[in-house]
Amino acid sequence: MKGGEKMALSIINIHVNVTGTSTKFFNILAANLAVTDGTTIAATAFLDDSGNAATAFPVVTNGYYNFYINGVLQEGGSYTVSATELTFNDVTGTLTAGTPLVIEAVELVTQT
Repeated sequence: MKGGEKMALSIINIHVNVTGTSTKFFNILAANLAVTDGTTIAATAFLDDSGNAATAFPVVTNGYYNFYINGVLQEGGSYTVSATELTFNDVTGTLTAGTPLVIEAVELVTQT
């Protein structure tokens, strides 16, 4: 463009609709649990949103998992979730009997 010339305004309209599903799984520890790096809890030890025994956790491909201990959201790097289990990473301690554990699996879907 040369000095004084004007460029036509171009408006770009991007419309993205994001929806999601959230599935929660619950466990109240029946006994104390000593936690070290690599400690696991099977998916089958949890109940689903309907109170039924879980058979597996959903595999989240476009979303995330949240993990709560006694209602407190845990740091993302302190755990991993697979279809079959929850695994503690680089943490040490003891969770006492009666402590509630909640896993939330959130899958996001985008529509344009």
